[in-house]
Amino acid sequence: MLILDTALAKRAAEDRPIRVGLVGAGFMGRGLVNQIVNSTPGMDVVAIANRTVATAVRAYTEAGLEPVEVSTTAQVEAMVATGVPAVLDDAFALLAAENIDVLVDVTGAVEFGARVTVAAIERGLPVVTMNAELDGTVGPLLAHRARAAGVVLTGADGDQPGVQANLLRFVRGIGVTPLVAGNIKGLQDEYRTPTTQQAFAEKWGQDPYMVTSFADGTKVSFEQAIVANAFGFTVGRRGMYGRDHAGHVDELTQSYDVDELRALGGVVDYVVGAKPGPGIYVLGTHDDPKQRHYLNLYKLGEGPLYSFYTPYHLCHFEVPNTIVRAVDFADAALTPPAGAHVDVVATAKQDLRAGHTLDGLGGYDTYGVAESSAATRAENLLPMGVAEHCTLVRDVAKDAVLTYDDVTLPPGRLVDALREEQQKLFA
Repeated sequence: MLILDTALAKRAAEDRPIRVGLVGAGFMGRGLVNQIVNSTPGMDVVAIANRTVATAVRAYTEAGLEPVEVSTTAQVEAMVATGVPAVLDDAFALLAAENIDVLVDVTGAVEFGARVTVAAIERGLPVVTMNAELDGTVGPLLAHRARAAGVVLTGADGDQPGVQANLLRFVRGIGVTPLVAGNIKGLQDEYRTPTTQQAFAEKWGQDPYMVTSFADGTKVSFEQAIVANAFGFTVGRRGMYGRDHAGHVDELTQSYDVDELRALGGVVDYVVGAKPGPGIYVLGTHDDPKQRHYLNLYKLGEGPLYSFYTPYHLCHFEVPNTIVRAVDFADAALTPPAGAHVDVVATAKQDLRAGHTLDGLGGYDTYGVAESSAATRAENLLPMGVAEHCTLVRDVAKDAVLTYDDVTLPPGRLVDALREEQQKLFA
């Protein structure tokens, strides 16, 4: 990481900051703006697009800046040229600006995020996505398109998938073969709803639907799916192993069947309640007995599994690292190199009746679980990222995984076309 601060320091000294365009100004977006404005010399958030312009204004004013509202690409370019922050409600006018160096998607919206990302790739703009829901639905195809266009599409440092990716690269770099990439959670209850999570959301100034997607397991499923797709891992079973463990993550080295992990080629997983949290862990093996002797000397134990972990994830604080990696070094923190290995499939949170139109992520109707892409294809399972606004054609029982045969899709959605293209491309 030290090379990144050197690159930023050089840019700051040359008065040549990375010019960031941001789409989305919610809880995480506001934190990112504050981080870049007040703690990241060599980088500027030059414009923010948000459907509610007042929210974009708030992101700047909380960081100590006064933006100007604009409406066209030419106006965005004029504001960037004069160093005045711009806000607008049109993401596509923003990403068309020629003096934007990188786009950051902080929306969490699958359909809208797909349209923005496709447009940015076609424009030749690097994209840093904090939209795990989009990545876990059509990320392999979008990454393929980005490579073909010669631009970087990457997940973000700081979020748990990005932290896992950095640790996985480190572990591989010292000669250890990673077999488990894990996410440490504090809560997992598939039946949480925006009603049960309202008080928590209000306390922290967050969206209750987003908070619910964390509590009901949807978010961790998306996060682990994108790690699996980036590193060629799978799931040990539908929903991952997912266990409660009140002890230290080092103790998890005794919880897995190493032969099974090797046969699967590595798995993604999560654990609830482990320490130190809310971080991540990687478990791996080493084939060289001489190096195993050294690992034992360095207090990692006798194996066959060795534990590595990061005790925290700092979300928006680390995203500037990703931006520099993408813009100055063409290095993706996290991106799928080929087709999907794991999908997130929609599962009924309650008994659902024919004729009902499904609500969104973190809602009352469905929760997402991680499943192998092979099973998803074979059973025609409905991805969580396309479930919103689908209409049921028959009853579905609580805890049943929905299939495409259970629903009709809304007409004209880009995400459905992308999903179909992805399935054909990587068949």
